[in-house]
Amino acid sequence: MRLGRGGLLGAMLVCQSAWAAHPWTLGNVPSDYQGRYGTRHTIGIFYDPTYLQYRASGVRVKLTVPYISVVNLPVGAKLTNDTLSARGQGGGTTSASGLGDIWLATHVTVLPERGLRPAVVPYFKVKFATASVREGLGTGRNDYELGVGLDSTIGTNVFPFAHVGYRFVGSPPGLGLRNIAIYDAGVSIATSARNVVTAMYAGAQSEQAGYAGPSDAILAWNYDVTAAGSGVQVYIDKGLSHGSAGLGGGVGGQIVF
Repeated sequence: MRLGRGGLLGAMLVCQSAWAAHPWTLGNVPSDYQGRYGTRHTIGIFYDPTYLQYRASGVRVKLTVPYISVVNLPVGAKLTNDTLSARGQGGGTTSASGLGDIWLATHVTVLPERGLRPAVVPYFKVKFATASVREGLGTGRNDYELGVGLDSTIGTNVFPFAHVGYRFVGSPPGLGLRNIAIYDAGVSIATSARNVVTAMYAGAQSEQAGYAGPSDAILAWNYDVTAAGSGVQVYIDKGLSHGSAGLGGGVGGQIVF
């Protein structure tokens, strides 16, 4: 949830003029998170997503394949991406690594930006349950998410955005996971032709009753090495609730072709 709508967004905004000639983006943003996530243990999650994106004519399709490594995960707990869907009730902890859940997302611009009206961009996402349930790297159930994004421009270098969605959560027997609302808002500022700084807030309801949902403040920086938008990304993530990691961050990059 975190970087995908923060740091990466800034890079996309800066290279809009290059989309027609360079519709493909291949990126990788290794990230590390440390925190309790509402448990009694300090959990470490290394989340390494590699994504391939195609964008043209108001349509953006993105496939994300992540690798996950987790340490000190409570026995019985389940991950979704870089956060916990369910907290284990046992007293012990475990460590595991492997393929995470694969995501496929489609965004379609149904109303382009015009004057004071922001662009309206509905989206649909599917989480394919490819992560190991036995290791706690996933829930073993597909998730489906519907939402809409609002993207705007102020002047020539300020890009406010907001997204709200609803995720239909697949719940394994005995976990009782709930459907959740997901939301974020922020602004990307192009400080030069190739530098973009993004500040955003991202949050969601908790999939498990009785726990706080994730709530995060994110600050990201993108630098475009090429005019097409290939470049590097750096971000930090400060958890604002007991449902988030205390602190996280990542460094990665993308190739636009």
